[in-house]
Amino acid sequence: MMRSLFSGVSGLKTHQTRMDVIGHNIANVNTVAYKYSSMTFSSLMSQTTQKASGANATTGKGGVNARQIGLGVKTAAININISGQGASQSTGNPFDIMINGENFFVVSDGTKNYFTRDGSFYVDGAGNLAMTSIGFNVMGWQVDPDTGDIKKDTVSALRIMSSANKTFPPEATSHGYMSGIIDKHDTDVTSEAGRVVNLNFYDTQGYSYTAKFVIRQSASDKSNYSMELMKILDPDNKEVPLPEDPAQRAALFGSANNFIDAPTTLSLVNGYSWKVTKDQTTGAITSVDGIQKMVNGTPTDIDMTKIEEVAAAFGYVGEEQVKEFGNLALGDSTTPKPIKDNLGSFLTDMLGTPAAGTTPAVPGSAIIKDNEITGVTMTGRMFDGVTINFDGKSGDFVGLNGGTGDNAANAILNLTGLSKDGNFPSVEIDFSGLSSVDNKGTSTVAANKGSDDPYDTGSGRRKGDMIGVAIQEDGRIYASYDNGMTKLLGQIATALFANPSGLEKNADNLYSATLNSGEFDGIGVDISASGNSMSTGQLEMSNVDLSAEFTEMITTQRGFQANSRIITVSDTLLEELTNLKR
Repeated sequence: MMRSLFSGVSGLKTHQTRMDVIGHNIANVNTVAYKYSSMTFSSLMSQTTQKASGANATTGKGGVNARQIGLGVKTAAININISGQGASQSTGNPFDIMINGENFFVVSDGTKNYFTRDGSFYVDGAGNLAMTSIGFNVMGWQVDPDTGDIKKDTVSALRIMSSANKTFPPEATSHGYMSGIIDKHDTDVTSEAGRVVNLNFYDTQGYSYTAKFVIRQSASDKSNYSMELMKILDPDNKEVPLPEDPAQRAALFGSANNFIDAPTTLSLVNGYSWKVTKDQTTGAITSVDGIQKMVNGTPTDIDMTKIEEVAAAFGYVGEEQVKEFGNLALGDSTTPKPIKDNLGSFLTDMLGTPAAGTTPAVPGSAIIKDNEITGVTMTGRMFDGVTINFDGKSGDFVGLNGGTGDNAANAILNLTGLSKDGNFPSVEIDFSGLSSVDNKGTSTVAANKGSDDPYDTGSGRRKGDMIGVAIQEDGRIYASYDNGMTKLLGQIATALFANPSGLEKNADNLYSATLNSGEFDGIGVDISASGNSMSTGQLEMSNVDLSAEFTEMITTQRGFQANSRIITVSDTLLEELTNLKR
C-alpha cells in the first residue's frame, strides 16, 4: 500500500481540524471578550530507508545524507490569542465592565472559582453582582468594618444590594461655623430687634431642626455684638419647648448673664401707673413703691415677683417678649442685676429714692416731668449667649466673651437635655470665620452646619436611600445616597496568570486554571497594581479578525484540495498496478 495515501489522509484530517478552529473563531465573532485560536502544523514521523554516513578519509569517499520518507502531517498546537485586547463596545449599562490589560474577572458557581473576560454583569434578586449569562457570582473583597477600607482577603461574592447597603444611617450634627460679615452700619444689627441668623441641624434620628439666633450691636463699643438663642423650630416649623428654669435655659448656648450696652427706654403702657410717694411740701418724688393698675376703677398693686405681670406693665406680652424683658439689665457691666433674678427690688434698684432732679443711685435714669415718672432709660441688657468681639481697627475677629486665640473662637449649642430620648445634639460652633468690615451697610453673616472644610465634617445628615452605584477604574464599588453621602461597598478582585494562554477553555466564556497557566491563590490582585484598569458602561468585543480568518480559510481549503488530489493520484497508481494482470 502506498505511503502517500496515508500522508494524504493525515493532511485531510489536519486541515479539517484547522477548518474547525477557523469555523469556531468565526462563529464567535460577536461573542463578548472571545479570544480567537490559531493552529500550527508539524510533520509526522519519517521512515528512514538509509541512515546517514560520514566521509571516509582513507578511501576519499564523501558522506551521504540519510534517506527519509515522511508519513504525513499532524496538529502541532492550538494557541489562544488571550492577550490580544478586543475593541470596546459602549452599552451605557453601569454594570457592564471591560478590563484593559491582561487580568481576568474571578467568578464562582458556589463551589469553584472560574475566570472570565466577559464583564456583562447585573444585580440578582439576592443583591449579588453576577454574570448576566449564567448567574455566576462576581468575586471580590469586602469592606473592613473597623477601618472602612477594603480588606484584601480570600475572595467572596459581592453582595452590593444588601439591606444594610440600601440606606445610609442618619447622624446628628456635631459642628457648625459662622461665616460672613457683620457690618456695623447694618440697620438690622443696630436695631432693638437685631439680626436673625438660622442654623439648621440634624438630631440623631435624622430630623431637621432650626436654631434661631439674634445678633445685636453694643451701643457704646460698636466692635462688640451679642448673640443669643431665641427659639428652636422642629421639622413642622413648631417651637420646641425650652426649659422654664433660667439656669437650664442659659445652659443651652454660650453662658449666662452676659452684659452688653444697649440703652432701652421702658415706659408704662395705658392702664398702668407708678405708685410713688411725694414730699407734701415740694411735691418731689421721695420713693417709688411699685406699679399699679386700675381694676374696676380701683388702683391695684401688681405682684412685683411675677415677671409676666411686670413685663405686661411695660407692654411685653408673650413668651418671647417676656424673656426679652427679663433679659434687660440693671446696673453697670461689672455688677449687672437682671430683673428676672431680682423682681422684688426692681424699682428700688432702678430708681432708688431720688428727689426730683437728682441722679439715681444706680445707672439708669428716670424721666421725671412735672414730678411724674413717664419712663425709665436702661443703660444695658443682660442676655444668655456669647459676646462677639472684633478688632476695632482691622475688623478681624478677636474672640468670644472678651477672650482671644483659638480657645476663644468656639461656643457650644448644647441641646442634649431638651429630649428625654437624648436624640438632640451638642453642636460646637466656630466663630473665627466672621469679620466686621464695610459691606455698604449690609451684613452677610450666616450660620452653617458642619466644619469649614471641603468635607463639611460634622454636618450631620438624614437617613439616605440608595440612588446609584458606581464602579471605579480599580474595581471599587461605591453607592450614592439621596442625603449626599457615598459608601464603599467592596472591590472587584482580578486574577493575573504567568501564562494566560495555558488556561483551559470552558463553556460560557469561562476559563479554568491549569498546571501550565499558574495557580490562583484565592485572593487575587488589585487591577491597578499592574497599571491596568476597568471601564464601566463598556464590554470587550471579540478579537477575531475576519479578514485574517477568511485568508486562513482560503489556504486551508487549498491545502485540503491538494491532499485530496494526493489520495486520488495514489489511487490511480494502485489501479494501474492491479491492471498489470488481466
